[in-house]
Formats: sequence, structure tokens, C-alpha cells
Amino acid sequence: MTVVVSSTEKRPAVPTARSLGQELPFFQRRNVREGIWIGSLTALVTLGSFLLLFPVYFMIVTSLKTQGASFLLPMKWLPGIQYAPQWENYGESLRFMKWQTAYTNTMVVAILSMTGDVVSAVLVAYGFARFRAPGKNLLFGLVLSTLMVPQIVRLVPEYLGFSRLGMSNTFWPLILPAWFGSAYNIFLLRQFFTTIPIEMDQSAQIDGAGPMRILWDVLLPQIRPALAVVLIGSFTYNWNDFFRPLIYINSPSLRTAALSLSAFQAVYGGTPFHLLMAAALVNIIPLVVLFFTLQRYFIQGIVVTGVKG
Repeated sequence: MTVVVSSTEKRPAVPTARSLGQELPFFQRRNVREGIWIGSLTALVTLGSFLLLFPVYFMIVTSLKTQGASFLLPMKWLPGIQYAPQWENYGESLRFMKWQTAYTNTMVVAILSMTGDVVSAVLVAYGFARFRAPGKNLLFGLVLSTLMVPQIVRLVPEYLGFSRLGMSNTFWPLILPAWFGSAYNIFLLRQFFTTIPIEMDQSAQIDGAGPMRILWDVLLPQIRPALAVVLIGSFTYNWNDFFRPLIYINSPSLRTAALSLSAFQAVYGGTPFHLLMAAALVNIIPLVVLFFTLQRYFIQGIVVTGVKG
């Protein structure tokens, strides 16, 4: 005799502590475990934020002191409570570094270099991601291999080349290299291009769009997070760059902000650290404004970098 069990018949539920009228142990409750996990992460993030922001707070505190009180022990950490803040330090530091000239020069170099980084990376990455050519993968591997070449190795050939071209003591050695592409930026944008279905390009081609129209109207709007990463990274690097301007720039009228900050350093230990900290704080304002302006795209680009599909 065959017994047929209805599929709608419910199996008896497995008894749990709650169904038996018993309470789970305190640390085994789901809400307790989630609360402990969230609290631990919050404490860790708070500690990390404090460690990252402490140098900035130290700069603020030092910039509001007098020269003799900059490093007196015990340190005084509360301006307006433990000591009178010296707000005039900011005006004095900016006058000393000739901020109009320094920041104008830095802005010119940073914006033109940033533009070159973005344009060159977009065009090269678009070619590697969308076009077929013999040896394309080999060329892409050669581009990535340049990441393993330290900058110091290229320093002497670059300097000799720009010197023979008569470009020493000009902005050209600081701007032109960006227009020839960066391997990291090319790799980043190429990975983003490959996540976009090729069918979108084909649909635009049916409508009569050419390669550049497809790039401008179809692809670029979809890789804005990656463009924000390249833009912020390039602007930050060129704004803070000290090594290359130190080598190529000789005239005081062409000094960038990083070189002007180095002018505060005295030879025999008389560096006015209170003025140096004030000038350094003013120097990071453009970077902070740029980051918070593009923060949403930047974080999105970092999260999805290298994610396929």
C-alpha cells in the first residue's frame, strides 16, 4: 500500500528556545550581537579618524602660537583658553611666501597637468578597451610595465632632454609629461570602459555616431566616478609636488606653493614653525574644497574600481 503525502502538509517546526518560553543567553541574541559589531566598528573608525586628523589639529594649534611658544613643554592644545591665538600669523605667512605669485603658478601647473592626465588617459584607455589592433595586449602590458620604473630612474634623461630643448626654468617640464599619459590612470579607465556593454556602442553606431561621439555621449557619462578619481589624484599630486619644481624652477617669480613653503626653513634652526604651519594650512584648502566637491563620485569610483559587470 502506497502512502501519498500531500505537498501542502507542513512539517512540525523545530522547537527553539523562544517557542519553549526560554530566553536566549544575552550575547547570543541577534540584536545584541549586531549592536556589539556596530559599536566596535564605530569605535575603530572614530579612533582612525582621530589619528588621521591629529596632525591637522597640531598644525592649527601651532599656527596660532608665537614663535617662542611653538614647542614649549608642556604643550598647550586649547587656543583661546590656554593661550591667546595669534591670527595675524596667517597674514604674515602669506606675505612672506608671496602667495599671489605662488598660488597662481601652482594653479596653472596643477590645472594644465590635470587636464593632460584626464585627456590622455581617456583616449588611450578608450583605444585599449574598444578597438582591435595587432599586438594590443602586448602594448597594454608594456604600458603597465612602466609602473615598475621608479621616477628617480627617469630623472636624469628627462632633465637632459628638457634642458637641451631650452625648457629649463619654465613650466613646460611640469606640464608636458602629463599629456603623454599615466599608466595607472590608463589602467583605471580601461577597466571602467570594459564594464560597459559593447552593445551600447553598436546601438550608437547604428544611429550614425562615430567613435568620438560614442566616447563623448555614451561612455564618458558612465565613467564619471573614475574620471573623478583621476582628476582628484592628478590635481593633488601636481599641487603638492615639490621634487620636480625644485629641479626645474630657479626664478623666484616661477615658484610654486611647495617651493614657497620650503623658503620658511632657516639654515641654523631658526625656522618660524608657527608661520610654516599657517602657510601649510592655507595650502591644503584647495585640495579640501576639490575633494568635498567631488566626494560622491570619488568614493563611488574607489568602491567599484576593478569590479566587472
